[in-house]
Amino acid sequence: MPKSIIENLATASRKHRRQAARHFLNTPSDFGQLLQLTFDTSFKYYYKAAWVFEFVVENDFKLLFPYLDFFAANLSKLQNDSAIRPVAKICNKLAIAYVKEQDEVLKNNLSTPHIEQIVNVSFDWLIGDYKVAPKVYAMETLYYFGCLDKSNQWIHEALKDIIQKNIHTSSKAYQSRGKKILRILHKS
Repeated sequence: MPKSIIENLATASRKHRRQAARHFLNTPSDFGQLLQLTFDTSFKYYYKAAWVFEFVVENDFKLLFPYLDFFAANLSKLQNDSAIRPVAKICNKLAIAYVKEQDEVLKNNLSTPHIEQIVNVSFDWLIGDYKVAPKVYAMETLYYFGCLDKSNQWIHEALKDIIQKNIHTSSKAYQSRGKKILRILHKS
């Protein structure tokens, strides 16, 4: 059933993604299958699964908690920009909830190895040949996880170097977010 929901997703419109996400929100026992499809790069429509995954997690990110090992371990499998963007957005949401919002339930579920895997793939997305949206989400994810403690300060230094190196030859969206992150980093 979950596979057919993804296969029959007509377009990437918010309406269609929301309708598909409703199934997984109403039937949380199917969420694991959605996650499997999102990272199954042999599945023709895995990018569509990622679109729906984003909507589900945005509505109830606690559904992801039992699957954080799988999620973090498989992030680097994604190569399609259409799949990376929604997953990068979820990584960003996790970083904000963990660091800025201090979500206690998330803090009890998202481990140091999970964070390390998210940080590593965020750097890959930031320096790799990807569209601007994953890069922008990666910047912010790296900024927040770099704020955790002194042992993570290297993240801010590397982030600053990458942004400064690429800001003048990148898109307006990259430049805008990059300047914002650099301003925050210079203040701290």
